[in-house]
Amino acid sequence: MAETTSINDVISIGQEGDVALICIDNPPVNATGQAVRQGLLDAMARIGTSAKVIAIYCAGRTFVAGADIKEFGKTPLPPSLPDVLNQIEDSEIPVISVIHGTALGGGLELALATHARVAIEGAKIGLPEVLLGLLPGAGGTQRLPRLSGLPFSLDVILSGRQVPAKEALEKGAVDRVMSGEPRDVALAAAQDVLAGKLSTRKTKDLTAEYDAKVIEETLAGVKKKNPHLISPVKCVEAVAACNKPLEEGLKVERQCFIDCMQTPQRAGLIHAFFGERAVSNIPEAKGDTRPLDKIGVIGGGTMGSGITTSCLMAGIPVRLIEVAQEGLDRGVATITKNLDGAVSRGKMSAEKRDAALAMLEPSLAMEDLADVDLVIEAVFEKMEIKKEIFGKLDTICKKGAILASNTSYLDVNKIAEMTSRPEDVLGLHFFSPAHVMRLLEIVQGAKTAPDVLATGFALAKRLKKVGVLAQVCDGFIGNRILGHYSKVNAFLVLDGASPQQVDDALEGFGLAMGPHKVGDLAGLDIGYMNRQRMKEEGLDPNARYGGDVADRIAEKGWYGRKTGKGYYLYDAGRSVPNPEVETIIDEVRAEKGITPQSFTDEEIVDRYMTAMISEAARVVEDGTAKRPVDVDMVFLFGYGFPRFRGGPLHYADTIGAEELVRRIEAYAKEDPNYWQVPELLRKMAADGTTFADLNKEG
Repeated sequence: MAETTSINDVISIGQEGDVALICIDNPPVNATGQAVRQGLLDAMARIGTSAKVIAIYCAGRTFVAGADIKEFGKTPLPPSLPDVLNQIEDSEIPVISVIHGTALGGGLELALATHARVAIEGAKIGLPEVLLGLLPGAGGTQRLPRLSGLPFSLDVILSGRQVPAKEALEKGAVDRVMSGEPRDVALAAAQDVLAGKLSTRKTKDLTAEYDAKVIEETLAGVKKKNPHLISPVKCVEAVAACNKPLEEGLKVERQCFIDCMQTPQRAGLIHAFFGERAVSNIPEAKGDTRPLDKIGVIGGGTMGSGITTSCLMAGIPVRLIEVAQEGLDRGVATITKNLDGAVSRGKMSAEKRDAALAMLEPSLAMEDLADVDLVIEAVFEKMEIKKEIFGKLDTICKKGAILASNTSYLDVNKIAEMTSRPEDVLGLHFFSPAHVMRLLEIVQGAKTAPDVLATGFALAKRLKKVGVLAQVCDGFIGNRILGHYSKVNAFLVLDGASPQQVDDALEGFGLAMGPHKVGDLAGLDIGYMNRQRMKEEGLDPNARYGGDVADRIAEKGWYGRKTGKGYYLYDAGRSVPNPEVETIIDEVRAEKGITPQSFTDEEIVDRYMTAMISEAARVVEDGTAKRPVDVDMVFLFGYGFPRFRGGPLHYADTIGAEELVRRIEAYAKEDPNYWQVPELLRKMAADGTTFADLNKEG
């Protein structure tokens, strides 16, 4: 092997005969930081004319997998990536790239700027910038269409998906797929270039097959699908310039990139990107953990089946417990259906599905939980039932087994009191459907042991979920905030807005589904039972904002989608407003002496979001959530909050604490009991701080 020379800490070069090898070694993902960018230019200059072909490859587990996240939000130091790539493409000596692992974002753009691309088997390529509210800004929108055509390029750029090497080869994005170690493949491919067995060419010299109709239809499609987002539109506008000379097309791309950088959507999506990682970057998520070799799940209903499915898909054996054979059979059937669905969606192979089902052990005997490492109770949301189960688990489960409740609201400490080992108890609040939804609230009881808490985060990671730490209170983070702001729905409806107008306004804001549609989907009986429980426990003294209308709908047996009728009527896949709900609303208004008024969509959004932010601030203030970012991630991954807005407290910073205080004080003139300014928000308004500042402190 030829001797290598270090250009800097992350770039080295070697030469074997007429082949020069440039190695990028910038762990963990060989990101295109300043040292890589400068090192590539210096390496090209150092090689000069001493070689007849240059091959770029990477050390470690992947090719260049994107930008350096340390540079996000900062002005990048020169040289810029576009300038580096343009110089590589302009090289008179052929330059090839060898891709292993993933070539994402700037990594793929680097490969596209070389004169031939060789992928190692198993490699994937992608341009995921749109997921961050951006677009490929170093030639990706110009070079990929020249190699692979408009339809494929638009698909890759607008979806952000990772494309397998075989597909990339079929579409012309790579020129060859080989097996072997990156350096060996780089040398072999470079020698093939010398021998005339691997063709090279400058991408800029190719002509994109342009189709104005494809551009027009794609642009109309993204505007319809993503009416709030700017970056997909800018992606299409940039790609549309691929029929120009490369230099002109790059100028259009650069302007579109700048346009995206200046949008609030970009800031929200970047916040979501970092927030997903930040929630588990806490001391409580680290340290020693307990085994997770076998899990027990109690309850084969919707939640229990979903939790079981999620565990099986992660390769964890599950012992599923039900009290009756009928319920057990139904649970197994649901799990099988869930796994079949994963196969049909391409999430797993038929072989992996069969292997997953082989790890499922259905049982009617709770005593069969004696050897499991973790039990997740997922039964009816009644404290008496849960207490009884945990009392039994205390006598059945082995020493050191973790006992978890999938409760949505209930006091984990009271549940833990039913055992002789409260240090082994915690809450694991999954969201329905549990095998799809990524949020997992990890609820810390008063006596939960540190290794039990860390194991909860380890489970979330293994299940590919976003684990968020929450403290015990009624509803924890998400449902506590939901319980507060959902009262605004009742307020708005009683005072004049229709359920459909509320839903339409909030969907216009960006919510995936309006609150009344969500209620119908989840089941209006669930909210009804919780309101009854709160009344019995004296937790909801404010009757003015109670569920008067919702209660009457539920008392008629209209639970939403499951009964075909709720706020909406469901027939043959269609939904229309339920006219009988309007009658109920009129009756309640008459009883309360309410004269309906009109609301604009903007007023609906302002009240709804201000209520959400108010309780979210209190959740941070009293420590139920560790930091504002934890609240944001709960709502992004569990409640359909629009990702491009970053979460309720990130969105709050775009409004400003001073304006939020002004709003609450104005609304308090109507109802001072409900509308109260959180002390944290008042302090922020006074000293000019933001929730982003609190995240930094945390």
